[in-house]
Amino acid sequence: MVNRLWLPATLALAISACGDPSNGGNTGSNATSAEPQTTASATVTSTTTAPEPLSIDYEKFTLPNGLRVIVHEDRKAPIVSVGVWYHVGSKDEKPGRTGFAHLFEHLMFNGSDNYDDEYFKPFEQAGATGMNGTTWLDRTNYFETVPSNALDMALWMESDRMGHLLGVITQEKLDEQRGVVQNEKRQGQNQPYGKVWEKLQAAIFPSGHPYSWSTIGSMEDLNAASLDDVHQWFKQYYGAANTVLVLAGDIDVATAKEKASKYFGDIPAGPPLTRKDSWIAKRDQSTRDTMYDRVAQSRLYKVFNTPNLGHADEEAISVAAAVLGDGKNSRLYQRLVYEDQIATSVNVALYEFELSSMFQVIADAKPGVELSEIESAINEELQQFLQEGPTKEELARVNMSEYAAYARDLEQVGGWSGKGVILARGELYFDNPNAYLESLTEKQQLTPDQVKVAANEWLSSGDHILEVHPFPEYKTAEASADRSKLPELGDFPSVPFPEVQTAEMPNGLKVILAERHSVPVVNMEMKFDAGYAADQGAKLGTSSYAMSMMKEGTTHLSALEIAAREEMLGARIDTDAGLDTASVSLNALTSNLDDSIDLFTDVLLNPAFSDEEIERKRSRWIAGIQQEKTKPVQMALRNIPPLLYGADHAYSIPFTGSGTEDSIASLTRDDLVNYHRTWLRPDNATLIVAGDITMPQLMEKLEKNFADWRAPQAAKPVKNLTEVALPEKSSVYLIDKPGAEQSIIIGGLLAPSEKIAEREALHMMNDILGGTFTARINMNLREDKHWAYGAYSFFTGAKGQQPLLVYAPVQTDKTSESLAELQKELRGYIGSAPAKASELQKLKDKRINELPGRFETIDAVAGALSSMVTYERPLDYMDGYADEVRNIDLDQVHELAKQTIKPDRFVWVIVGDKEKIAGGVEKLGIGNLTELDADGKPLATQVNAATSDG
Repeated sequence: MVNRLWLPATLALAISACGDPSNGGNTGSNATSAEPQTTASATVTSTTTAPEPLSIDYEKFTLPNGLRVIVHEDRKAPIVSVGVWYHVGSKDEKPGRTGFAHLFEHLMFNGSDNYDDEYFKPFEQAGATGMNGTTWLDRTNYFETVPSNALDMALWMESDRMGHLLGVITQEKLDEQRGVVQNEKRQGQNQPYGKVWEKLQAAIFPSGHPYSWSTIGSMEDLNAASLDDVHQWFKQYYGAANTVLVLAGDIDVATAKEKASKYFGDIPAGPPLTRKDSWIAKRDQSTRDTMYDRVAQSRLYKVFNTPNLGHADEEAISVAAAVLGDGKNSRLYQRLVYEDQIATSVNVALYEFELSSMFQVIADAKPGVELSEIESAINEELQQFLQEGPTKEELARVNMSEYAAYARDLEQVGGWSGKGVILARGELYFDNPNAYLESLTEKQQLTPDQVKVAANEWLSSGDHILEVHPFPEYKTAEASADRSKLPELGDFPSVPFPEVQTAEMPNGLKVILAERHSVPVVNMEMKFDAGYAADQGAKLGTSSYAMSMMKEGTTHLSALEIAAREEMLGARIDTDAGLDTASVSLNALTSNLDDSIDLFTDVLLNPAFSDEEIERKRSRWIAGIQQEKTKPVQMALRNIPPLLYGADHAYSIPFTGSGTEDSIASLTRDDLVNYHRTWLRPDNATLIVAGDITMPQLMEKLEKNFADWRAPQAAKPVKNLTEVALPEKSSVYLIDKPGAEQSIIIGGLLAPSEKIAEREALHMMNDILGGTFTARINMNLREDKHWAYGAYSFFTGAKGQQPLLVYAPVQTDKTSESLAELQKELRGYIGSAPAKASELQKLKDKRINELPGRFETIDAVAGALSSMVTYERPLDYMDGYADEVRNIDLDQVHELAKQTIKPDRFVWVIVGDKEKIAGGVEKLGIGNLTELDADGKPLATQVNAATSDG
């Protein structure tokens, strides 16, 4: 069968009452609903005579306030149908406020200024029938049929809620109806296939399309609706000029004019409204989805976006839908249900709206039949229809069927599908009360070819398939596992680190190899003792900029040619700079290793540093620095190193490595060439290799590519990594970020080098304090106080003294309190609350037990070797790692904590809204509070606490 938005009789009952036809519920207050039912199709022959056109006599007038009134006189019974149709539906909502049209429809039944009681009471007393209200995508309507003597009461009630409503809409009523609507949504979704409609709308319409959300809305949006939203909705859409009033039955025009003017004439018109004419959102690509539901049968939906109401192809598509899926003589029923017997039901549901329409083929699979078989049969029938078009007999049959349904509905003045409904829809959507009846006559004139052409335009591509399957029936076995305790872990397997081989080339290049033949891949990293620290005495950012330029072209290849070679070889070449080192790395397939090493060598030894590429990158780089100065964490990381190390240390640089705007603006090709020549030399490098290669094979390839690489005569450069004394007392620096929703607190203190023998114990000491999710700092500020999403402490890693950083992004109004808690944690850790044996054991177990999975990949092995080289650890370091961890004792952790953590000598940098946080921070008395600009320059000796209320 074909379900259309405006169909009469049982179909109109099933569809009009529902906002979401698929959910079995409704969006009308107290409305009943039913599944759409099949309308019987009469047998039609080619000789059937076209019926006389149907029409409804009416008169139409408009009140001065814009209210349109349609009057139809029918004196067969002393009753009058009253219909009030507002041209507003769920398409007029905004994302984040979905379900609002329907929620408001419910509120319209909760009393008005002059009748603050249940709306149904006087109507029940008057013997009203067919009374309800419904909401749909394009409109909201309210209707009732009353005895003639109750007409004044009905008009008084309708006009009172149209013009006199807001005074009685209270928060209590809003909350009550919100709950009713949410339960209505639950009830609908609890029905078989009840979640389909919402899923289909979201799938076939693009994001932001007014039909992409369901009329009943989302639970979150319904919860977000406020009393002010309700008032604004009423004022915008419930004016007289946005409304059609239909009076049909025992009434004449003169009486209608007098009563409409009396009850509605004083109601404001409302603001002028603009509307989209159409947004069909025709789809070109086919998509599909699957869902599961508590249903007895699998169901297939095949959906197209088709023309909107009033479109030139609209009538032809509706006829095509009827031919394909209306009744037992339809093509799909004949094929799937009658002949192949693979489906128990099939129909085409065509939902026609103002912006677009939805053409749905819906088929329920016979038990034991796969939906793929159903889909194939549907596709075959559809393709045949697109190739041949309908026959004249088919057109005559479906047109007569629809005509007959309308003819029967003309007997009734109101209800769900009577003359009042037909007139109202025609006026609302077409400014023509008889529009739907005239459409019947126009369809009689359609030729098979016209229907075929329209069907090919809209049904040949862009379908969306949704499969709905019953939940699988699974069975559970009897419980056999002991749930009273966790199973013992047993003995962990030993995980030997690959044997490390070493060599050295005549030019001073040290070579380290860990063979791993599990996959045909080789990792190579040429690591240089350079990095950001090499910028000391040069222009800040030189190291990072130079390394980033090495793949921007060599003396032989352009940047694009390098990239193309990488893709052809399946290789990856990366260049990078860190605090202490710079590196050029290669990940290559064994089969293409020679050519990959050739490319790697060219990038490493022959960078072009062309002026053109330098300039191409410069503006982007400077923009990146400027972005760093707006990001709280980067702002702190740029400014804390000089405060920790002083002016002359190699680490007294922004830890982002990007430099400054001035330094990058002045950077020249000579600067980059000089950096490359000075630092990227063989006697200052170690080549770290891991993967599918032996040492003889490797050395042969290195001789070929690097034999002519020579170190310059000048001595290797040296960085100033001398030890820096801690400050005598703490200091606090503030970087103002007006309007910041969070304060970023970063505390820094110089700690021992990453090279020390007690490195593992040092890191465990920190992990207990703040290095893991369950560490003390995070448990305090996140889990206990809820002031931060996460708060941690960590070592940055460095060959010289490394910073211990405490990091806490906290809500602005808890900035000083959070800083006080951090101070408390630091003091307690070296005082009254030292590390516990249980805390240490948990970390030791984790470190040892994760070893089996730690070095599964070549990348992981290479990374471990790289760390050993950077921090000058012995190459057999991993062989004794597990024993080293096991032997760390609590006294060692306590001693390292006391040696390292000095709460009264931290440097604190806080990025936040100065006006809101400065006073509170200063009152803590941690140290002088100095304001810095984004470049780390002091703005004043001390921030005036009077600028903040604390």
